[in-house]
Amino acid sequence: MSEIKKNILATLAYFDAFNYPLTREEVCLFLTVKFERQIFDDALACLMRDRLVFRFDKFYSLKNDQYLVQRRTKGNQKAFEMVKTARRVGNLLIKFPYVRGIAISGSLSKNYADDGSDIDLFIITAANRLWIARTLMHCLKKLTFLVNKQHCFCMNYYIDEQQLEIAEKNIYTATEVVTLIPIQGDTTFADFFTANAWTRNFLPNHIMRVSSAKSEKKSFLKSAVEFLFNNKLGDFLDDNFMKVTIARWDQKTRAKKLNDHGFLLAIAADKHYAKPDPKNFQFNLISRFENKVAQLLEENQHSVAN
Repeated sequence: MSEIKKNILATLAYFDAFNYPLTREEVCLFLTVKFERQIFDDALACLMRDRLVFRFDKFYSLKNDQYLVQRRTKGNQKAFEMVKTARRVGNLLIKFPYVRGIAISGSLSKNYADDGSDIDLFIITAANRLWIARTLMHCLKKLTFLVNKQHCFCMNYYIDEQQLEIAEKNIYTATEVVTLIPIQGDTTFADFFTANAWTRNFLPNHIMRVSSAKSEKKSFLKSAVEFLFNNKLGDFLDDNFMKVTIARWDQKTRAKKLNDHGFLLAIAADKHYAKPDPKNFQFNLISRFENKVAQLLEENQHSVAN
């Protein structure tokens, strides 16, 4: 009983960092251990009785704050509409050369959005053609500023088919991987999730959503462009697009430029991946999470142990 109590508290603590209460089913999904239903239900009831966990309708939180449920409900409704837009965006972006898979990421993939939310996208490209694909897609991104639609095209994280496994392995990256909503490239994401089976070490109860993606259908134009650059010229262009892009981002970082959310503009990249690199974001988030859990367990040793 004590072990499952610790895990329930840890799960709620992680999402409380985002002021996001969970349903019973979601608590089960994000537990870091396998469990028996009856033991889980008894443990949750004990935690509520001891006022370590608070229930509001179908939602559970470590915070005794009804507003969080209202916030979540409103955010879920907005997310529902934004996911529809994201699918339309995916239908367009999958037509770009060398794009093999597109998924919704960020807060939207966890079914939450507010007035400041972007449509964050996770992109998988063909091997060794990430930088050609990214450069072409970001030419489109420049045009979206003209019609104030840039928040719909936040293509933040790219990997290619040669390096599908995410290098960082922790509770944050595991949560981000399993909550992705694939919208294009079903077979590509099947391979991606197989390559990232390590997430089961952190979230053994979560089933990843390959079935939500459409099959990739290549157009004549997409196939023709890829045929033209499947050679040494394509290798040269991909390498140089990478060097130019990284150099430009390094300039932004040195100039201490901030994005719309107040984070320092920075990129982590090599031949096979490109992603935002907010300074120490993952480290700080995980540290706050671990400290919160340690504090909870220390302050409530008796309640958790029984």
